[in-house]
Amino acid sequence: MEFLLNPYYMQLITFIIINAILGISIYLTLSTGQLSLGNAGFMSVGAYTSALLTLKTGVPLYAAVPLGGAAACLLAAIIGIPTTRLRGIYLAIATLGFGEVVRVIILNLKITNGALGLSSIPSMGVMLSKGIAAFGLAGGIGGIGVRQLGSIAVILILALILGFLIFFALRLSTSRLGRAFAAIKADEHAAEVSGIDTRYYKLLAFFMGAFVAGIAGGLAAHITFYIGPKDFAYHRAVEILLFAVLGGSDVVWGPILGAVLLTVLPEVLRFATEYREMIYGGILVLMMAFRPQGLISESTLALWRAKLTRGSKVAGQDEVTRRTTP
Repeated sequence: MEFLLNPYYMQLITFIIINAILGISIYLTLSTGQLSLGNAGFMSVGAYTSALLTLKTGVPLYAAVPLGGAAACLLAAIIGIPTTRLRGIYLAIATLGFGEVVRVIILNLKITNGALGLSSIPSMGVMLSKGIAAFGLAGGIGGIGVRQLGSIAVILILALILGFLIFFALRLSTSRLGRAFAAIKADEHAAEVSGIDTRYYKLLAFFMGAFVAGIAGGLAAHITFYIGPKDFAYHRAVEILLFAVLGGSDVVWGPILGAVLLTVLPEVLRFATEYREMIYGGILVLMMAFRPQGLISESTLALWRAKLTRGSKVAGQDEVTRRTTP
């Protein structure tokens, strides 16, 4: 228990969940076949909007984070209407350029504190710790201090948000909307000929991905209590895309697995810091050569379901045989 309550591991878990939320944001965009690299830009908009609202105007955190997501969604409307007409690498270049434009604007605005970034952002953990102490638990519970309780509460809230987004994505994939997304991803021209309004659905997926990325940015800002323009540079955009490349983009579990692995891997490879980028590159080359669909795909899930069903049937038959044998 003491191992799990270590601040380092608790912070690592929070980063894993934030990156998993970002993985869902890129999954929503890729669900219509749009190769977007703008999620880091939307994340920065959500982070700065929510941080400025709590710092400058005193808006409560629970309202500031959704407003950050709404601001990212609004910006997605401005950039999405012209860019969603593009396809493939052209869309990727346009959205990557958008992210860099946002970063440069943040660098030159006085309200965002330029290159120095924003510090002393109200911490979600501290706020929750104060709330727990106000309930008469200032001494902690069972040897767990109030600060640790605050960190646990942060993880639980993040886990609930992630769970809701996973549930939403799974329901979406089986809905009429999800089937339209899948048709566009498979063959956009054929989907358009079939009567699907491809532009509308692509914009909708773009907006949803931007909103989730903005939410992730707002949460990250209030967990780290500092943000700067360097946190949302092009490398962050590529990292978010790599969640889907490594884990797979066919199902929502793919980017989540990719986010977990790419968050834990740098910590595991601390002993080889100088060769970390080389190792990343090698892993990606191997993935593209031997598993281009990612670690998890629809066929992978179908295979595991079949194995689990077969195993449960065998276990049931064994139980029946055991009971009937005298």
